[in-house]
Amino acid sequence: MQFTDFFPNAEALLELEPEELAGVFLEYLIQLPPDDKGQLSRYNFSLTHTVRAYPETLQENASKALMEAWIWLEREGLLAPRPGSTGGEWFYITRRGAALKNRSGVTAYRRANMLPKQLLHASITVKVWATFLRGDYDTAVFQAFKEVEVAVRKASRLKPEDIGTELMRKAFHVQTGPLSDMNAPKAEREALGHLFAGAIGSYKNPSSHRHVPIAPQEAVEMIVLASHLLGIIDARRP
Repeated sequence: MQFTDFFPNAEALLELEPEELAGVFLEYLIQLPPDDKGQLSRYNFSLTHTVRAYPETLQENASKALMEAWIWLEREGLLAPRPGSTGGEWFYITRRGAALKNRSGVTAYRRANMLPKQLLHASITVKVWATFLRGDYDTAVFQAFKEVEVAVRKASRLKPEDIGTELMRKAFHVQTGPLSDMNAPKAEREALGHLFAGAIGSYKNPSSHRHVPIAPQEAVEMIVLASHLLGIIDARRP
């Protein structure tokens, strides 16, 4: 099967970003028969025969787009030069590439690279990671700050009916808050209470009542913030 049989719409191809097209391209390469997989070459795929079935006016740009996708696959370690090949001309699909299997796998891989798992609190990793990988960003953010709310309530031993910003105000009250560090200056105690209340009010509460569209990068920043807040709570537990 030629790539143009696998993906016949040249206009749609040109609308894809390199990393998006890379997922399609990898899916195509994986389904090739073994003999064809043994002949993977950047040069071969740069030849006009790869895009010959596309409209002539789009062929050059289509070839360039495919090369951009190929380079992305190389950079991410999903394609690699075959050992012993002269000048690294022949390539193979790496173990990581084969494990991804298709464009959905590549999409999940890209999302995983966006969210630094090593920086996340353990409870965030358990509750939020899979949701983020599915691209359900508003739910992932909501769940992250729900973990913050639950952790604050548990650590401060407040009542189940204490919720949201009011819970944060009680837990970090400058004089009576069980999670407030009385050795810190008053202004810092107030600021920390504002931080927790503001985070819950801004990032958890809206998602509790309506759909809130969140861009992937925004979701990453919010989830990392929730993880940081959970670390503070761990340090303040009685």
